[in-house]
This record gives sequence, structure tokens and C-alpha cells, in this order.
Amino acid sequence: MTKTKEEKLQVLVQLAELFNEHEIQWAVGGSLLLYFKGLVSDFHDLDLMIDEQAGEQVAQLLEPLGTRRPFIPSPAFQTRCFMEFLIDGVEIDVIGGLAIVSEGHVDELPLRSEEIEEGFRLEGQRIPLHSLRVWETYYTLMGRTEKAEILRRAQKKAKF
Repeated sequence: MTKTKEEKLQVLVQLAELFNEHEIQWAVGGSLLLYFKGLVSDFHDLDLMIDEQAGEQVAQLLEPLGTRRPFIPSPAFQTRCFMEFLIDGVEIDVIGGLAIVSEGHVDELPLRSEEIEEGFRLEGQRIPLHSLRVWETYYTLMGRTEKAEILRRAQKKAKF
């Protein structure tokens, strides 16, 4: 059964509390980032970017909360830390040390603190947001032209 936005956001708040309490560097990315910025009306899962050095700690924090799904490698990525969880019926992708294979070249794109441009509070928890400019690059490298174009149009309007 598909979870509502509100149910997905409740899981985000739960994870934010854990990450913030344990001082893990993280940021919201993917379609959830676009949703929070008002660029799309919905999101499928939670894409959470982390400092790859925190991968083992994040795994230990999340495994008791739900099911860790088996890793299925993709030739399009050489990401150093990728974990997929199902927590309260919500899909979560945890990504550290993102590496995208594009045109035979590997672009290594770890989370950098200067790319966490802003954030907000949701039910008292700090929710850091990754850079839209960075995600426009990610989507372009991934060949996800529709989302890259959404970000290009938003960039022209807002000059981010």
C-alpha cells in the first residue's frame, strides 16, 4: 500500500531526530528536495545524502527500525555507500559518496557541507536541504533530463 505524504514525512522526522542527535552530516536530496522547494507535487521515497564516513553508524541506527533491502549494483553508479531501507512502509535510500558513471567517466560527488544550503524545522527537527544546483548536475549526469530541466527552469526564475 502506498503511503501518504504525511506518513512519509513522519518517517523523515523520526530519521532526522536520529541523525541530528548523533551529529551525522546529512541532507535531503532527490524528488523530496524538489517537493520541499515546491518544484514537484509529490515524491516516491526519501533520498538522504550522508557523509560516507557515517555509513556504518547510519546502518546501525536504521536497521532496528525496519528492513534493510539487499544491495543490487547498477552499472550507472559506483557509489561508495548505498543502503535501501523500508521503514514503516516508506522506502528510504541512504547515499554516501555518490559516484555517477556518465559517458564512460566516473564523477565522484560526496556530500559537502557547503552544498547544504538551507534547511527548516519539521515537528521540531532540523531538516537540511541539499543544493538544487548540485541536484541539477546529478540529474544531468544520470540522464534524468525531465528533472534536470525542472531545476534549470527554476534556476532561471530564482537565480539559485
